[in-house]
Amino acid sequence: MTGAIIAIACLFLGLTLQKVELFPAKKAAAWVQSYLIHIVLPALALLYIPAIQPSWGLLLPVSVAWFTFLLSWAVFGYLGKKNNWGKNITGCLIIVAGLANTSFLGFPVIEGLYGKEGLPIALLIDQGGSFLLVSSLSILVGSIYGDHSESLKKVPIKILKFPPFGFLVGTLLMSVFQISTPEVLISMLQLIGKTMPSMALLVIGLRFSVDLQSITSRFFWYGLGYRLLLAPAIVWLVYSQVMDKDSLEFKVTVLESGMAPMITGSIIAMQFGLQPRLATLLSGLGMPISAITLAIWYFLLG
Repeated sequence: MTGAIIAIACLFLGLTLQKVELFPAKKAAAWVQSYLIHIVLPALALLYIPAIQPSWGLLLPVSVAWFTFLLSWAVFGYLGKKNNWGKNITGCLIIVAGLANTSFLGFPVIEGLYGKEGLPIALLIDQGGSFLLVSSLSILVGSIYGDHSESLKKVPIKILKFPPFGFLVGTLLMSVFQISTPEVLISMLQLIGKTMPSMALLVIGLRFSVDLQSITSRFFWYGLGYRLLLAPAIVWLVYSQVMDKDSLEFKVTVLESGMAPMITGSIIAMQFGLQPRLATLLSGLGMPISAITLAIWYFLLG
């Protein structure tokens, strides 16, 4: 609870600093972004990924994050090309709408609605799904859509140079070969990892700006519509064929797929120059709006 209060305080700090005339808000946001990308994400990868024990039983809950991200890529990739939205808008929607806030928002919501029994399932979806995606496929999308001047031949090099991806590969190998993170590093990694929500919301605050044009933008509502309504509806339809609809696993899986857009996904989109204002609006306003849709999904799930 204390962490959530600090994180929300950082959001308001960013909003306040943005209004201070002499404060370099854009430069500060870029510095914090760099810290998140180059230090926090690799630290979290080293902290959590080696602890995942690969097994077939994990596939169904974990696969929901991958399924909804790939579906986002298919939907917005098609619509963007058909309607000539431009690569920046298309890439932003794929990444930000494709990734759900399965931890910062998801963990307390799942625990509040289903108790501590739901947390292990939420943790699997987050660490095996959302976190791996933000360190892999989101970087691929950002590399493809973020720089119009680059050829696709340069995309693999750009991905390999992106720090979280290298740590992801290394920690996945550690998980496969059951190599644990050295105990001496755990405390430091946990300390760094705890700064993620606060620093991410600070960036959102420093960049956040709301105006009528932004809120009424069709792209904003396309992104939220996909993330909060379409994605969980399709997950319900598809996963009910292979999971027990009355099980806790199914309910948590559907509800996690309907969380607001992931804050870290917005950070990745900003890092690649993919419509920063749209990215911040989707993750910033998405959280309070998702309170309504999550209540509806919870009621429908029973």
